[in-house]
This record gives sequence, structure tokens and C-alpha cells, in this order.
Amino acid sequence: MANTPQAKKRARQNEKRFQINKARRSRIRTYLRKVEEAIESGVKEDAVAALKAAQPELMRGVTKGVYHKNTASRKMSRLAARVKAIA
Repeated sequence: MANTPQAKKRARQNEKRFQINKARRSRIRTYLRKVEEAIESGVKEDAVAALKAAQPELMRGVTKGVYHKNTASRKMSRLAARVKAIA
């Protein structure tokens, strides 16, 4: 348990950031799930639209420090390849 005022403040800040990052991660996962569902439906237009909506959200997660840049790029690349493969 934090004893010093500095450690107590740090614990409060950590909890606040954790909640914000948790919400961001959840929001990004929702967008990614929508892309997955669109891919499974087989309708290319829907999948492309979902991918375009998910891309800025994922990159925003990178700038906010929720995801590493390479992780986000890898996810986008894999999703884009799957969307492109829809006949």
C-alpha cells in the first residue's frame, strides 16, 4: 500500500489511466469485431466500410499508447488482406 503522498497520488493516476485505457481498448476491439463480422458475412462493401472505420480508431490507440505501432500495423495488414480476399 502507498504510504507517501507521492505514491498515493501515483496510485490514483494509475487507476485513472487504467480505466481510460481499458475503455479505449474495448472501443477498438468493438471496431475490429465489426470488421470480422463483415468479413464472415461475405459482403465486400460492408467489410471495406468497417475496415475504413476501424483504421483511424486503431491508429488513435497507437498515439494514445494503448497499442504498439507494429501491433496495430500487423492487425490492419491482416484484416486488409482478409477483406481483399473476399470474392
